[in-house]
Amino acid sequence: MKNHVIVELTEVELKKRETDLRDELFRLRFQHHTGQLASPIKLRSTRRELARVLTRIRELELGINQAPVQE
Repeated sequence: MKNHVIVELTEVELKKRETDLRDELFRLRFQHHTGQLASPIKLRSTRRELARVLTRIRELELGINQAPVQE
């Protein structure tokens, strides 16, 4: 998920996405340890997306409005 999409989500949607990503990360770690993970890149990208979502949640808590990202 791109950063500009994350910025547009509401706090409720961000919390839901955080829960989904944590569940997915658990499943990916389990697959990795059992040798069933097809793509290790998926583990890293999920971790990074979770960090982006958590950062945005924290920004909302602090009242920081991030400037729109120009691509």
